Amino acid sequence: MKWVSKDIETYLTAKEYVDTAVIPLYSVSLGNEMLQSASSAEFITLLTNYLERQFTGRLLLVPPFTYLKNDKPEEIIQQLKKWEDNIEQNEFKHIFYITSESDWKMYENQLSGSLIWLPALPLEHLSDSQKVSMIESQVKQLLSLFTQKWHENL
Repeated sequence: MKWVSKDIETYLTAKEYVDTAVIPLYSVSLGNEMLQSASSAEFITLLTNYLERQFTGRLLLVPPFTYLKNDKPEEIIQQLKKWEDNIEQNEFKHIFYITSESDWKMYENQLSGSLIWLPALPLEHLSDSQKVSMIESQVKQLLSLFTQKWHENL
């Protein structure tokens, strides 16, 4: 389910079945790193939207957690922990963070959710069908990871 009113209405009537929140993590960087920042966000957006379609009824795709790349890591983590606490208080059993920023690997032990890091694939020069094919391939790999995490907590 996406963060749109129609899906949220459905969620509110069937939230006992939706036990997973997916949070895309986007860094915003202007200047020399702007293209890389935009490319990473595009990749994670396509990936998480496709993932949401695969697991509609099981997960909620929340809006991306967006931060400035040059902010202090401690401040970024503190803000994300607020999101995490709020999501956990609202009875989500599983939280997945999806990012293409490798820096998050250093901080994943501070999060109670599962961090998934994927290097951003350069999509800007691909046709739409090539993008879909590439994203489908990535999502297939994530499907088993999600089901494994769900089974661990049965």
